[in-house]
Amino acid sequence: MPLADHLRELRNRLAKGLLAITIVSIVAAFYSQQLMDFLSDPVPRCKGGLGESTGGSCAVVSYTKLLSPFTTTVKVSLMAGIVLSSPVWLYQLWAFVAPGLHKSERKYTYAFVAAAVPLFFAGAWLAYVIMPISMRVLLGITPDGASNILEMDDILDFSVRMVLVFGASFELPLLLVMLNMTGMVTGRRMLGWWRGVVMGVFVFGAVATPTTDPVGMLALAGPIVVLYFLAVGFSILNDKRRRRADPDAELDDDEAADLDLTPAPVDEIEPVPASSALPEQTNGSGSEPRTSRYNGYDDVT
Repeated sequence: MPLADHLRELRNRLAKGLLAITIVSIVAAFYSQQLMDFLSDPVPRCKGGLGESTGGSCAVVSYTKLLSPFTTTVKVSLMAGIVLSSPVWLYQLWAFVAPGLHKSERKYTYAFVAAAVPLFFAGAWLAYVIMPISMRVLLGITPDGASNILEMDDILDFSVRMVLVFGASFELPLLLVMLNMTGMVTGRRMLGWWRGVVMGVFVFGAVATPTTDPVGMLALAGPIVVLYFLAVGFSILNDKRRRRADPDAELDDDEAADLDLTPAPVDEIEPVPASSALPEQTNGSGSEPRTSRYNGYDDVT
C-alpha cells in the first residue's frame, strides 16, 4: 500500500478506537458513584465522621475543591472507558499491524497476548487485595489527636498507580520468555542473573509502589521473583527443545560447529579440476618462452 493509504487506514483505526472509548466513558458516567465507591473501598472509613478520626484508626474521604467532584467523575469515567473498551481499540491496533506480520509471528503474538492479559489482571487483583493493608499501615503512623482527611483525587491516583504498577510488573517474566523465544537470551544465562534480578526486583518494589511500607514491597517483589524463576525454567526447557531440533542453534557467530571428519565413500568423491597453468611469457629476445620470471618479476607481479 502507498504511504497515504497507510495513514488513511491508521486514521480510521484510531477514530474507531476513540469512538469506542467515548461511548463506554459516557455509559460509565452514569455509574461513576459505584466506581468511586469500589476504588475507595480499601480506605478504612470513620463511621462517626471527622470527630472519630483520631490517630491512625480510620480516615475521612472528602472533596476540598469546588471542581473536585466534577473532575473526579470525569477521571473515573474516562479510566473506565479506556479499560472496558480495551478489546475494541486493541483489536483496531492489531488489525493495523497484523497484515505486516508473517503467519508464525501472528501465532506467537496470539500466545503472548493470551498470557499477558491474565498476568496483568492477576497483578491488578493482588494490588487491590494489598491496598487495605498498605493504607492501614500508612494511616497507623498518624499521631494521636490528629485526623486523617483524604481527598478523593488522591485516593483514586493511589489506587490507579497501585493497579498499574502491579499489573505491569507481572509482565516482566513474559518479556524474558519473549527474549528467549527469539534467541536473544538463553535460560542458563538468565539463571546466572538470579542474584542481581532478585536484588533489583526488591529495589523496584520499594521505589515503584506508592506506599513506603514493607508490605507493598514484599507483596510486589515476592510474586515477581517466583514468576522469574518460572520463566527461567521455561527458557531452559525451550533451549533443550531447540538444541534437539538444531544442535547449532545456540552457537555464537564466531564459534565453530563440530566438524564431521568421517571420510566419504570413494564413489561420492568428486574429482577436483586441475588449475590452469600460467600463461607463457617470453624472454627479452622473444625466442624462448619463460614461465618463471621475466625481468626479475614473476607473472603475478
